[in-house]
Amino acid sequence: MTTTILAVRHLLRLALRSDPARLARAAAMIAAGFLSTPLIALCLKSLTTAAIQHQLGAAVRLALATAALLVFELMMNHFAHLSYFELGDLCEVELQNDLISLTHGAGSLEQLDTPGYADTLALVREELPRTRASLEAVLQTGGLALQMGLTTVLLGALNPWLLLLPLVGAVPVLAGNRAQRLVDRAREEAAPRIRLGRHLLETATTQASVKEIRLSGAEAVLIDRHRSDWAATSRALGRAQGRAALLRAAGQFAFAAAYGGAIYLVVQQALHGGAGLGDVILVIALAAQVSLQVATALGLLTILQDAGHTMRRIRTLRTLAATGTGPASTGTDPGPSDLPVVLTQGIRLEHVSFSYPDSDRRILDDVTLDIPAGTALAVVGENGAGKSTLLKLLCGLYRPTSGRILVDGADLAAATPADWQRRVSTLFQDFARLELRLRDNTGIGDLDRIDDDRALHQALEAAEAGPVLDRVSGGLDGLLGRGYGDGAELSGGQWQKLGLARTLLRRSPLLVALDEPASALDATAEHALFERFADLVADARTETGAVTVLVSHRFSTVRMADLIVVLERGRVSEAGTHAQLAAADGLYAELYRLQAKVYA
Repeated sequence: MTTTILAVRHLLRLALRSDPARLARAAAMIAAGFLSTPLIALCLKSLTTAAIQHQLGAAVRLALATAALLVFELMMNHFAHLSYFELGDLCEVELQNDLISLTHGAGSLEQLDTPGYADTLALVREELPRTRASLEAVLQTGGLALQMGLTTVLLGALNPWLLLLPLVGAVPVLAGNRAQRLVDRAREEAAPRIRLGRHLLETATTQASVKEIRLSGAEAVLIDRHRSDWAATSRALGRAQGRAALLRAAGQFAFAAAYGGAIYLVVQQALHGGAGLGDVILVIALAAQVSLQVATALGLLTILQDAGHTMRRIRTLRTLAATGTGPASTGTDPGPSDLPVVLTQGIRLEHVSFSYPDSDRRILDDVTLDIPAGTALAVVGENGAGKSTLLKLLCGLYRPTSGRILVDGADLAAATPADWQRRVSTLFQDFARLELRLRDNTGIGDLDRIDDDRALHQALEAAEAGPVLDRVSGGLDGLLGRGYGDGAELSGGQWQKLGLARTLLRRSPLLVALDEPASALDATAEHALFERFADLVADARTETGAVTVLVSHRFSTVRMADLIVVLERGRVSEAGTHAQLAAADGLYAELYRLQAKVYA
């Protein structure tokens, strides 16, 4: 029940924040509609009595009143639906905004890379579209409680023993609650197999993988694996559903026995003159309503339990955002003035180590490194050596587990992350593909210049993305992608050029970070990018003394750097210029020779 209460409280608070007037209107109409139902039963009792006593005028009036109540009930439910439908949309938008804020609420992002956090975030994203149904369930539960209260009063007025009927109605509710827990547990246990089945289906039907499956003849293997996986899943879920069905049937049988007993009690009372035929009709109608109320309550509780799980997950995300996902900052927030406007000394890493939350494995281990101002630094190493992690630490997206990073002597841990990140210009290997206007896609590189057409054009040209601008209908205000509109379809290389344009748009950065910037480019575009990289290094060095960091497997670019750092198992194994490292005949020289053979 705590999960249900959590859902009700959170959804009502959200609705009040979104539109209190619409919430009050929807709640009032739902209450009026639900209260009409027991009154219809009361009118039927009086109508029966008037008909038996041949009171034609009263019978006609009561029949009209019954019809009016039926129409009123339908009208209230319809208009309430319109109100809470719109309110549900507003609440969903509020939750979406909350989720965005929570995702960006922590100072560093390493928590996003942990499986538990990522799974929680993914589940909340999937469940948010159910907000409307959850809010509807909250309002209907309130109306149902009022309806059941009035029904109980009417039953008690006929015979005090009939007060037990709504209480017995709790038996199928409790049985249904227990049955739902059985099913939920089975679903959680079967979740890995369900994910595997979905993955197999996606693999066998996605255009990117169909070619290889057809050429390898793996279709039959995938079908057999998919069939056996879902058979095992169905057996496990079927057993749980069977036990749940028995529990629900037992609860419904208990209520059916009480329902029959109530009718028998009033019939006996009528036979002995203690009640009339109208009372019998009233009991039958009210007992039928109690049965419907119980069934409705079961459905509503299931929806609210699911909503409660979603709210609990949001609470978990909010807790993590409030406490921060990295180590606590040292010192107080000094404000923007503690970080330099122009880099004169450089960036220094002192005994920096990094591990993901809840993990003892060090991705980086005791890294000490000096990067003088104006230096073009290249970071190389085998996959998993920690190159991208080092880049994220330098950008302030991660915080060191131990050690510190200094910028002209100022500790990044003592500065607000946003203040440093405004001085960083990046292009990551997994660059964003924003299916928005071309202006938005490029302009987020420097939001102050998103409406500066001249600056946007210059950034696009510098990134060799002029042809992209030419093919987008509407120019800077044209739509990219087909996610939600008829926008321009771009290749991977074109998307990457737009990412580079975002990087080049930012003015006077102190750190320019490029993670595999040529991974999606063809040979011609790669050569042009390398030339642009040389210009970028020169410009950054001249304007702000900025440090340029390049992570790449392309040694033709790496050798242009002033300083090359080789990472091996999270540690700095070598550092120097290309000539020095080639002469040292270590890991760098080995990797360089392997790549040189390919192009020999």
